[in-house]
Amino acid sequence: MLNLLVMYTRLVATRLKHLAQQFPAVLILGARQVGKTTLARQTFADFTYLDLEDPGTYGLFAEDPRFQLDARSNADGLILDEAQRMPALFDALRGAIDADHKRMGRFIILGSSQPTLVRHVAESLAGRVGILELSALTVQETSTGEPALTDYRHNWLAGGFPDALGAAQRAGSFRDWWEAYLRTYVERDLPVMGVGADPIQMRRLLTMLAHAQGGLSNLSQFAAALGTSQPTVARYVDILEQSFLVRRLPPYFRNVGKRLVKAPKLYLRDTGLLHHLLNIDAQEVLDSHPVRGASWETFVMEDILRREAVAYPHSVAHFWRTAAGAEADLLLERQGALHAIEIKTSRASSPYLARGLRAIMEDTTAASATIIDQGPGIEPLAPGVTRRGFAGSMTWLP
Repeated sequence: MLNLLVMYTRLVATRLKHLAQQFPAVLILGARQVGKTTLARQTFADFTYLDLEDPGTYGLFAEDPRFQLDARSNADGLILDEAQRMPALFDALRGAIDADHKRMGRFIILGSSQPTLVRHVAESLAGRVGILELSALTVQETSTGEPALTDYRHNWLAGGFPDALGAAQRAGSFRDWWEAYLRTYVERDLPVMGVGADPIQMRRLLTMLAHAQGGLSNLSQFAAALGTSQPTVARYVDILEQSFLVRRLPPYFRNVGKRLVKAPKLYLRDTGLLHHLLNIDAQEVLDSHPVRGASWETFVMEDILRREAVAYPHSVAHFWRTAAGAEADLLLERQGALHAIEIKTSRASSPYLARGLRAIMEDTTAASATIIDQGPGIEPLAPGVTRRGFAGSMTWLP
């Protein structure tokens, strides 16, 4: 039988090993099906893998988690998948770690429900665990698969979740995969997290967010359209952000004597989810759809931020916008310097745009400004301002 499971080399694997050398345990956080289990098992092939969603394994650990950990103390290490399902596990892990505190990288903990996991880590494993967030695939990573993907437009359309990206190779559709994913998320995952969200309202909110992709947060407008309260919508958006489905991009503030936009921008983080919610199932449909510009902005921004998180784990992302309309889609704050990035769907080399970015550099004291578009090549536009085609920038960071 043909094996259609595609394996990718993940950029974050090196950082995962680095954290395992520093901490007794490493927690890998990320959305469900983003590839946490594959990453852990590829990186630590000699570790014993334990899935706490398996009824037999869950039953053993529910009875006496510390005994089960100690009984496997001679193993090279343990990979504990879906750890958020068992809160008692974290106290047992603390005891096992403290009993052999010099042994680094012994436990690799995986989980997709961030609020629950982070709370248990804060209560039980503070100072004993390194935390790594795994995002969806970058375009650079998809080129490492077999078969390798060479056209970034497929990534743009289907998104970066491995199974959605590979759906076409299984004679399927990324939209079928995302529909099943959303049903599981709203009907099973949210209740497991203890979230009392109405599945229909959550689905409607996701669709509204898709139509407003990359827009300024206006929760009162969403609340009015849903017929519910603003605090309820705010709670739902928090849940979506903590589940790694939504990115809340904050504005950058600097005392420059200008009126600045103060509301964050909201993005569905994966373009495959965005396109599914908007009934976009082919590149030609996307090319003529009103969301095309916002979708391209999301795709490029997320690809950059996924690589940025690996190369510079402590950098912070913002956007910049003044009331007068001066704007940079992404402002990376890293190691005491700022780098402005503007994202365009078509080739953008106008002197007007370059002058606008020069003004933003002066206002923010950014060290560089870059335009990313779909045109070919790289060209300087003004002092400190460069235009780059995305096809030649898949490994580039400012």
